[in-house]
Amino acid sequence: MTLKTLLLAAAATLIVSCGNNKEIEKDEEIVDTDTIALEVYGDSSMTMDGAIPASNLIAMLAENDSVQAKVTGEILGVCKKKGCWMDIDLGNGQNMTVRFKDYGFFVPLNADGRTATVNGIAKVDTQSVEWLKHKAFDAGKSQEEIDAINEPTVKVSFLADGVILE
Repeated sequence: MTLKTLLLAAAATLIVSCGNNKEIEKDEEIVDTDTIALEVYGDSSMTMDGAIPASNLIAMLAENDSVQAKVTGEILGVCKKKGCWMDIDLGNGQNMTVRFKDYGFFVPLNADGRTATVNGIAKVDTQSVEWLKHKAFDAGKSQEEIDAINEPTVKVSFLADGVILE
């Protein structure tokens, strides 16, 4: 191991060990933020306090046109061009597309499989054929898969003003 590598490793260890020791509640278990790296995008004051599981969102939307919510779920896919949208698992084979307020921030292109907490407004929305083809292109789908999209889809969409990635 070179001296440069050793110094970088020591600096990284020091930075990680100097973090705060706050505990946050997530799905009724206590998570020590020293062992999970959190990344915040958009609203930098956002916390995970009050977040609900993404699977609860469908029931909330059954009674409302839209809801202000803070939701936690697994990321199923991310725009591979810019990180300008992501799909979050809602359970039961459903997902919601999350876009970012005012196109003001993006998430990492490799965030698939990570847990995200998003804050913003959810609603049931009709996604146009044009948008679905654009999204499929951004996701790296084949031209054959893109050409097969010929009907709009009604699904949950979410406009986020902040995102926390674990």
